Amino acid sequence: MRQSPMVKRKVLAYITREQGGHKELLVFTHRDYPEAGLQVPGGTVEDTELLIDALYREVEEETGLKRDDLQLQGKLHKYMYYAEDREKYYERNFFHLEVTAETSDEWEYVVDGDGEDGGLHYQFQWTPVKECALAADQDNAVEWLYQ
Repeated sequence: MRQSPMVKRKVLAYITREQGGHKELLVFTHRDYPEAGLQVPGGTVEDTELLIDALYREVEEETGLKRDDLQLQGKLHKYMYYAEDREKYYERNFFHLEVTAETSDEWEYVVDGDGEDGGLHYQFQWTPVKECALAADQDNAVEWLYQ
């Protein structure tokens, strides 16, 4: 399916784990661009790509986590987001994934791939879901993690 030049389709991954009886969300900051704020993995859906394939591709490129390290819990939400600084609309598709592999509490990862994020350094950490305040309205669907 070809995307509209006016609207870009995006996927965002709420990756969670249970730790000490509390649900934690995987978040990151840009090492070189801290002003971008706290974010979750995600990115643009290619023209002919299925949402689910884009989700797993973006997660692996940005975190290093493989499809086999994750269990899809479902699609949480979809909404239109207008980025004023870019004067563009984005169709944001939020998915919930639960990590099934052992991970560190914090790690740095260099983004794989040849896209616009290629080579960026991300600092990952787990944070309690109830304490999340994400940049650019990425926390729009966090409440769905409690449904």
